[in-house]
Amino acid sequence: MSEAHSSGCARDTIPHERGQAAARGPADWLALAAAPTFAIMALLTAVLGGGPGDMICAGMQDGSPLSGMVMMYVLMSAFHSAPWLKLIFRRRSGPA
Repeated sequence: MSEAHSSGCARDTIPHERGQAAARGPADWLALAAAPTFAIMALLTAVLGGGPGDMICAGMQDGSPLSGMVMMYVLMSAFHSAPWLKLIFRRRSGPA
């Protein structure tokens, strides 16, 4: 059971529900870190090469165009972009 603070907010509520967007927890920061991390990994893999994994994939004659490490990192970055989109749209809409 959650304790109530003097402000009347429950301790276990989500920060944005209390109106404290600046108070982010570790899970929020981790969610925001995923997309840029995968984008950087895609860039580094494209520039520096993929290493041993590319040797295995290079042996396939009719491989899918989505079958490279760079493409995998690009897709992972896109799939993890939801927290960034929420943050952008929340800032554009202004305070509620």
